[in-house]
Amino acid sequence: MFGQLVIGPPGSGKTTYCQGMSEFLTAVGRKVSVINLDPANDQLPYTCAVDISELITLGDVMNQLKLGPNGGLIYCMEYLEKNLDWLESRLKSLQGQYLLFDCPGQVELYTHNNSIRNIVAQIQKWDCRLAAVHLVDSHYCSDAGKFISVLLTSLSTMLQVELPHVNVLSKVDLIEKFGRLDFNVDFYTEVLDLSYLLDHLQEDPIFKRYKKMNEAMVGLVEDYSLVSFVALNVQDKESMLRLMKEVDKANGYVFGDLEERNIESMLSCAVGAEFQYEKIKDVREKYTHAGGAMETDSGETT
Repeated sequence: MFGQLVIGPPGSGKTTYCQGMSEFLTAVGRKVSVINLDPANDQLPYTCAVDISELITLGDVMNQLKLGPNGGLIYCMEYLEKNLDWLESRLKSLQGQYLLFDCPGQVELYTHNNSIRNIVAQIQKWDCRLAAVHLVDSHYCSDAGKFISVLLTSLSTMLQVELPHVNVLSKVDLIEKFGRLDFNVDFYTEVLDLSYLLDHLQEDPIFKRYKKMNEAMVGLVEDYSLVSFVALNVQDKESMLRLMKEVDKANGYVFGDLEERNIESMLSCAVGAEFQYEKIKDVREKYTHAGGAMETDSGETT
């Protein structure tokens, strides 16, 4: 089996993504099942094949153990880790399905706590090949300090979860909601020379006091050279197709035998045969002032 582990901070659009990607993959002919692993998610816009609420819910944990939401979520994941036989029995009935795991939105679960990593490791032992899809809000790009925080969180998550990883700038249609971008979109998706971001931080009287720390954090991201992003608008089919191809390369689905594939298409995915401008031109032209026109919610351009 193949699948995606959909992770990210609260409000980044994980559940909306699972719904949209499920519909998109179904439209292209895949049999898809969504697994809800978020014990706090009690209003699901999709039909899930497996729901962790059958095992445990955040509300019950908070009421019975007098824990807060953060401690409650950690307890729920640790409880799932101790009861993986429940998850295994549910997944056995989904053989041949493409799986989407909708995960909780607590950052600590992916940067510090080991439960998610251990759960994922066990799922892979059941011959399920996963790729992590890490969603973050794209509007953080308009603030240098917040974007560096996003880079550090993404890097830490990649190292902790230990899966093939695709970082996603979600809600890219709102990328300039809180201000214009200082650089072109590809600067943020490809994480180019971050020294330019440092220059912007030095202009802020608060960040200026932490010059050496800022340099150290940026240096850490650049030394690993692992983080890059794919821009996504769930309502844009081309955007969804581009992300689907990236994930298929990451989890190996493109090299599997579940669909009819030809050598040309596999080689194209293997080498990533798409020019960089092609990856970001839609974002630049539709959603940023640098593209010359901005689409409003009503479809008008400004």
